[in-house]
Amino acid sequence: MPAEAQNKPLTLERVFASPDLAGSTPRALKLSPDGKFVTLLRNRADEKERFDLWAMDTATGQWRMLVDSKKVGTGAELSEAEKMQRERARIGDQRGIVAYDWAPDGKSILVPLDGDLYLAGPDGKVRRLTATEGSELNPVISPRGGYASFVRDQNLVVVDLAAGKEVKVTTEGAGTVHFGEAEFVAQEEMGRSTGYWWSPDDRRIAVQRFDEAPVGIVSRAAIGAEGTRVYDQRYPKAGTANALVDLYVMNPDGSGRVKVDLGKDTDIYLARVDWTPDGKTLLVQRQNRAQTVLDMLAVDPATGKSRILFSEKSGQKSWVNLSNAYRPLKDGSLIWWSERDGHGHLYRFREGKWTQLTKGEWEVAELVGVDEASGRITFLGNKDGVLERHLYTVDLARPGAVTRLTEAGWWHAASANGTASRIIVTRSKSDQPAQVMLTDATGKRLAWVNENAVKGDHPYAPYLAGHRTKQFGTIKAADGTVLHWEMITPPLEPGRKYPVFFQHYGGPHSQQVSKAWGGALQQYIVDRGYIWFVLDNRGAANRGKAFEDHLFQAMGGVEVDDQLAGANYLKSLDFVDPARISTYGWSYGGYMTLKMLQAAPGTFAAGVAGAPVSKWELYDTHYTERYMGDPRKVAAAYRKADTVQDAAKIADPLLLIHGMADDNVVLEHSTVMMAKMQAAAVPFEVMLYPGQTHRVAGPGISVHLWQTIFGFLDRAAPAKDTPAK
Repeated sequence: MPAEAQNKPLTLERVFASPDLAGSTPRALKLSPDGKFVTLLRNRADEKERFDLWAMDTATGQWRMLVDSKKVGTGAELSEAEKMQRERARIGDQRGIVAYDWAPDGKSILVPLDGDLYLAGPDGKVRRLTATEGSELNPVISPRGGYASFVRDQNLVVVDLAAGKEVKVTTEGAGTVHFGEAEFVAQEEMGRSTGYWWSPDDRRIAVQRFDEAPVGIVSRAAIGAEGTRVYDQRYPKAGTANALVDLYVMNPDGSGRVKVDLGKDTDIYLARVDWTPDGKTLLVQRQNRAQTVLDMLAVDPATGKSRILFSEKSGQKSWVNLSNAYRPLKDGSLIWWSERDGHGHLYRFREGKWTQLTKGEWEVAELVGVDEASGRITFLGNKDGVLERHLYTVDLARPGAVTRLTEAGWWHAASANGTASRIIVTRSKSDQPAQVMLTDATGKRLAWVNENAVKGDHPYAPYLAGHRTKQFGTIKAADGTVLHWEMITPPLEPGRKYPVFFQHYGGPHSQQVSKAWGGALQQYIVDRGYIWFVLDNRGAANRGKAFEDHLFQAMGGVEVDDQLAGANYLKSLDFVDPARISTYGWSYGGYMTLKMLQAAPGTFAAGVAGAPVSKWELYDTHYTERYMGDPRKVAAAYRKADTVQDAAKIADPLLLIHGMADDNVVLEHSTVMMAKMQAAAVPFEVMLYPGQTHRVAGPGISVHLWQTIFGFLDRAAPAKDTPAK
């Protein structure tokens, strides 16, 4: 490749164009049940938002496209229910195939596409399973492969795959009543996307029923470019009623229905549902409304009777976090994740007794696999430092003896077969976009799934010469807590001072600072002449419970203080122009922009607030009450946390941005701020996006969004560097 092609300047248009500058970005990576294939969804070079289903033969390394989403799909518009499910999963911008499910025998794959279902074989043959106007939601193949199941028109439907016969398992779903679906807060905040669960032997199904009748209605105007559609959305605002949730066990044809005893208190959350491997017990995680107690119920599926196996209870001024890092074992024991010692670790629960398997001032993030025969547990965690995530193993017979499997300096993700004898490992670092490999149980690479080396015709190769590496460091919060930051600078010239693009999030359950690939947009920002900077404040994820608990009934407090400490640190650097530090955040980050401008006028040259929360009373129950409590009981904490009462304190240039069809942080959050600032004659700028949801993005839209942001910043705090005085 010619040398001059190796130092091309990045443009916004190229950052968001196809092919993706990060290279091919496969998702939904899985191993076939027999281990013969690695399957994934791969985006197209000419349309990076569209995904097709591909398979790699693990013996030969050869690839085959199994389902071409354009050739097989009908192009039909998705139902509103499916669109909203995709929004909950943060894949609302993706097209084509977004999910799939392997049959347990490894002979077929269930593929949802354009609202219908298809069965694909490893040989590339595709059979259409449904052809209806309504979308089929939450489709799976049953554990023994006898049935396909899905939700249509708010009821659970089962298809006998051998006979091709379709049976409506429930019939009462209508109006506010749903069967087999997860309610809004389960999808949005609890990490639970389905409402039904097959037993391992295909004999029974546990089915959730929820009734939204008690939930308040928000008339949400989805304002589009050429019209407005008004949705009376059942949205449970903090301090108001949730959906009523019940759980039943029934046969695949709907007969033999038994109601599960979830307790006398109906104001609870159905957090997780699983079967034991022998199918004799249903395990149900029940969380109280305050999220201070999580009970593990053992349910007799024949009678619905339940008993409490154990309970997780929060400390004072804290809450219980949910996790998917658990596994019921064939011997009747349970691998369980808990923060009971202050950090997220793995335990074994056996015959009423606990054994702690991992320990220390670090966090287990995910459970990847359990090999019961050898006693090996494979998991992801940050034992080697919070900036990295690695694959580790621990032996059931040797608790505490943890072995790292992956190479230092990287951020890893992983999925595996049940025993983790074969693992699909994804890794990236600040100068290498995601690579995917197939490994054995020891982490040894068997084959590249996607090496994605930045050379040759890789999309980012022409820009690699201009790539600026990340720097990492720490500052201390007011209480002495160590806070991590990362920074990317342009080539620094002696005696020059540079503006800063200070990005932040600030909320819980998120870590921003890591050694993972950050994307080309960061490099574009630096190419414009900015220093790019981000800091993880107290309250962020993966630092232990005490670190997170700073936010208890105090949102908009310590996290604002910590970000302002970051701004003061920047101002102490001799290459930073203290008068040109601009701050940007989205969602909780947008909320933080408003709080930071109110707390410290004059600190920032300008602030950008994207889809900001303005009043926590307007946000949903499960998220808001987890951290802030019930507004009916702690009204003063909510008043202190909101941004509306102090709207008139904003004195620095502000740009508000919001999607006009946002059903998560609804547009009202921004309009209430607009009205308050207008009434106080506070100047600000605004950009609204018709038809866009909480994620304002897509062809053309992403470029316009960032052109708007930089146009605003160029007026408020131009990026041209100035001589030092």
